[in-house]
Amino acid sequence: MSKIKSHSGASKRFKRTANGFKHKQSHTSHILTKKSTKRKRHLRSLNQVAQSDKALIVRMLPYI
Repeated sequence: MSKIKSHSGASKRFKRTANGFKHKQSHTSHILTKKSTKRKRHLRSLNQVAQSDKALIVRMLPYI
């Protein structure tokens, strides 16, 4: 049986961890002047994917 292709968009956005997947936060690319330094600093960190979305990502990335 042939292999399943990974979703190319998902493979660029999510990385596997021991407990699930991590992803970069949104609202960090433009219109940064009106956002506070604290807000931008907290957006730098990577977040865990929510438990409810985990099954969708596993389906899109079968071999990761």
